[in-house]
Amino acid sequence: MLQVVLSGLIFGCVYGLAAFGLVLIFKTTGVVNFAQGEMAMITTFISYQFLKKLNMPYAISFFLALVVAAIIGFLIYLFFMKWVQSEHHLNQMVITLGLFLVINGVAGLIWGHTPTSFPVAIEGEPLNIGSVFITPNEIFLVGLTIVVMALFYLIFKYSKVGLAIRTSAQDITASKLMGIKVSKVFMTTWVVSSVLGGIAGMMTAPITYLTTNMMFDVVIMAFAAAVLGGFVSLPGALFGGLVIGLIEGLISYYIGPEFKVVFTFLLIVIVLYIRPQGIFGGRKTIKKV
Repeated sequence: MLQVVLSGLIFGCVYGLAAFGLVLIFKTTGVVNFAQGEMAMITTFISYQFLKKLNMPYAISFFLALVVAAIIGFLIYLFFMKWVQSEHHLNQMVITLGLFLVINGVAGLIWGHTPTSFPVAIEGEPLNIGSVFITPNEIFLVGLTIVVMALFYLIFKYSKVGLAIRTSAQDITASKLMGIKVSKVFMTTWVVSSVLGGIAGMMTAPITYLTTNMMFDVVIMAFAAAVLGGFVSLPGALFGGLVIGLIEGLISYYIGPEFKVVFTFLLIVIVLYIRPQGIFGGRKTIKKV
């Protein structure tokens, strides 16, 4: 039982990071980025090229892949999202859906669809803690999640960039009147979200397989985590990811892995029905007319 809980929480860290990127873009721009998973997948494939084709050390490959992820986020904003940021959010979401299809298709043409093993960050024998086994790579995954979340918390809480992002998320018009360059804020959120997705992708590949569809289930769970957390709460994204990972693990163990997506969607429906604003979404306000 404890092993199931631990495994669920480890996957929950991945879902939380992916959800964090989704929530960041939605909170700032109002857009649900359906291409988040494919951006992460591309980053992971590029990291694999650095590792296996160029024989680079893991740390250097990891860093360079995140640089590429930042460039991908920047280019997507520059060539696609920048020109429609004043359009209806539905139009912008359709563009991200189109990007999802295009990126997935291009990746399939370049790298094929055969699953490939992705090397772990840290090799070693599993550690036995009581009745629970945990690998060094899983410890690295959890530690990396904590560090990344703490780093971004400090950035958003205390830096000028974080203040600009939080202000723009509250009121775009007021932000413009205050002299904040909203376009740069939007660009920054796309870059940061792409980097977070890249980290999630490189953490997913070693515990599954490297394939063009590797992020599909992860993004579904990330959406569920974002909904559970309120879709506007950054801490809620991590909390939602951990809860979804735990529920997924328990469902897979007691009912069957084929039912995990079904129950995840059921959870989304229940949360939206009972508390549409999510657990961390604050109070629902009703305007009097």
